[in-house]
Amino acid sequence: MYVEIDFNSDEAIYIQLRNQIIIGIATEEIKEGDTLPSVRQLAELIGINMHTVNKAYTVLRQEGFVKLDRRKGAVIALDVDKLQALKELEQDLTVVLARAICKNISRAEVHQLVDALFDSYGNLDCKKKSGEQ
Repeated sequence: MYVEIDFNSDEAIYIQLRNQIIIGIATEEIKEGDTLPSVRQLAELIGINMHTVNKAYTVLRQEGFVKLDRRKGAVIALDVDKLQALKELEQDLTVVLARAICKNISRAEVHQLVDALFDSYGNLDCKKKSGEQ
């Protein structure tokens, strides 16, 4: 798993790590059942504090992306609750779209960007699980 942290970013390191793992799942670089590196291994690999990695893993667990197993560590295990996911997506998009409107980004430009990003993931497993074709 390749992780790149921007130490100059205003975004917290644990959030950057969480986001990269979620993108890894969406792009199928990381698959359900895969084990993430131990907290110690990942912290040493990217040169950050173990507590930061632990916080990212905890957030991923709370959000339903991983299960923490005492023997295996953090294992990708997607908890698919579509209604909850849609509610969270709406909350996230509310601010993102408000920012886009403030920057004079059109509806068509937003749709084009969303379609391109969605297509870049091409995650057929998620579509199958939710019953989409």
